[in-house]
Amino acid sequence: MTYPSIYPTGTTIYNPKKCFNGYTVFQAKELGALVIDMNGGEAKLWKGLHGFPNKVLKGGYVIGHTGERSTKYGMQDLRDLVQVDWDGNVVWKFNEYEYIEDPGEQPQWMARVHHDYQREGNPVGYYVPGMEAKTDQGNTMILGHKNLVCPQISDKNLLDDTIYEINWDGDILWEWVCSEHFDSFGFREDAKNILSRDPNMRPCGGGMGDWMHLNSMSLLGPNKWDEAGDERFHPDNIIADGRETNIIFIISKKTGEVVWKVGPYYDYTPEKELGWIIGQHHAHMIPRGLPGEGNILVYDNGGWAGYGSIHPASPTGTKNVLRDYSRVLEFDPTTLKIVWQLTPQEAGLVHPTDSNRFYSPFISSAQRLPNGNTLISEGSGGRIIEVTADHELVWEYISPYWGKNFKMNMVYRAYRFPYEWIHQVDPPDEIKIEPVDVTSFRMPGASPKGPRSEVTIEGTIPFQTSAALCVISDRDDKK
Repeated sequence: MTYPSIYPTGTTIYNPKKCFNGYTVFQAKELGALVIDMNGGEAKLWKGLHGFPNKVLKGGYVIGHTGERSTKYGMQDLRDLVQVDWDGNVVWKFNEYEYIEDPGEQPQWMARVHHDYQREGNPVGYYVPGMEAKTDQGNTMILGHKNLVCPQISDKNLLDDTIYEINWDGDILWEWVCSEHFDSFGFREDAKNILSRDPNMRPCGGGMGDWMHLNSMSLLGPNKWDEAGDERFHPDNIIADGRETNIIFIISKKTGEVVWKVGPYYDYTPEKELGWIIGQHHAHMIPRGLPGEGNILVYDNGGWAGYGSIHPASPTGTKNVLRDYSRVLEFDPTTLKIVWQLTPQEAGLVHPTDSNRFYSPFISSAQRLPNGNTLISEGSGGRIIEVTADHELVWEYISPYWGKNFKMNMVYRAYRFPYEWIHQVDPPDEIKIEPVDVTSFRMPGASPKGPRSEVTIEGTIPFQTSAALCVISDRDDKK
C-alpha cells in the first residue's frame, strides 16, 4: 500500500470569512445523496438516491437516479432519472429512451443516462444567481448511451454517446449522436488506426468500444461572445468533453455540427497555449453572473487518455498521453489563453517532484462560486476543497464514506448552493476550523513528548556540503 492508511475525514479546514458559505451535495457512495454544511454536519440524506451526479434544486428538491443496467450488458447505463422532494417522494421521472431486452433480465425501459443532465432554467446544473432550474415544468437535456456499429470508426460494437432533450412529459424533442460526427474531431491517421483495432473495448455486452466517453454536458447560456456576434457560442449550444480522447467541444443546437473544439492534440498552436489536457472532466462555460463568465472551466485530470503513436508507456497506442498530476484550468475560448489555474505549483507543492499529491486521474469537477472562489472535487480521494482566486485553501472536506465493492471514498462531483435553497432546516452555525499542524499531530500512544533516546553525531556535515563531497568523490574515482 503506497497511500496513508490513516487520515482525518470530514471538514478539516474552514475559514468562514473567506468562503462562499452554504450547503454542499455529493453522492456518499452506496448510501445516497448527502447534503453537508460547512462544518461537515449532515443536513439531509436521500437514502438510496444515487447521483451521477446529484443536483439540488431550490425548494429542497434533488435530482438523481434509481436503478442501473446489469454490468453484464451495459456500463454506466442508468435506468430512471428522477426528481424527488424533501420527503423523498418522486415528483418527476423519465426512463423511456430505449426499451432494453437483455438475456435473462426483465425487459424494461431505460433512460440510459450517464454522467450529466441539465434542467431548463440553468445551463450548468449548479448555483448561478438569477438562473434557477425549473422544478415543476421545463425541458431536460440528457447525456445518454446508444449501442451501434460505425464502420468509419471500427467494425466492433460501440458504446456510443448521445445527447437528447425531453419535455416535462418525457417526449424526445431532439437527439445528437456522437459517432455521426467522427470526421469533425480531427484525429490523425495513427489514432484512426488504433481506434479501428481497439476503440477502448469494455467487456460488457460481449465487448463494446467506449471510444469517446463523454463525461459532462451543459448549455452555454447567455454570454458575451454570442452578443459580440460569434455564433459558435449561441446560448442554446452545448459543450461536452470526451475523457478518452482529450477533446472539449461545442455543438450547434440548430445544426448538430461541431463548431468549436480543443484537442485531441495540444502540440501545435493554438492548443499549445493550454498544455496537454488529459482525461478531463466537467468542462463547461462559466455562466453569466459569476466571476470569469464566458471562460471555460475544466478539471484537467492528467492520468492517461488519447489514441495515437506507440511508446514504452503505451505499446498499443491506446491511452498514449500521460501525466501524473491534475490541473484546474480557466481559459478564454476565443484565444485559448489561460486566465486562472490551480496546478500543483499554485497548491503549494514542490513542482514537479511532489506534483502527484494533487492528482485525481478520474472523475472530479470544478464549480465557480459567486465570490470568485472555486469549489473543486479531487474525486478519486474523496476530497472537496474551496480555493480563492489567490489559491488560498479556505475549506477542505474529505468524505468518510467508503464503498463496499469499489473500495474507495471517491466523490464523482460536488455542488455548493445557498442555505436558503433548503428552507426545511435552519441555517447552521459556522465555526472556524484552523488547519492542523501535521508535524506535531500524533495518534494516541505515539506522542512526541514521551521518553526517547537521543544521540548527537559530532561533525555532522550539512546537506549542501555533503552534496559537494559527492561530486569530489566522483572526480576522485576517475583518477
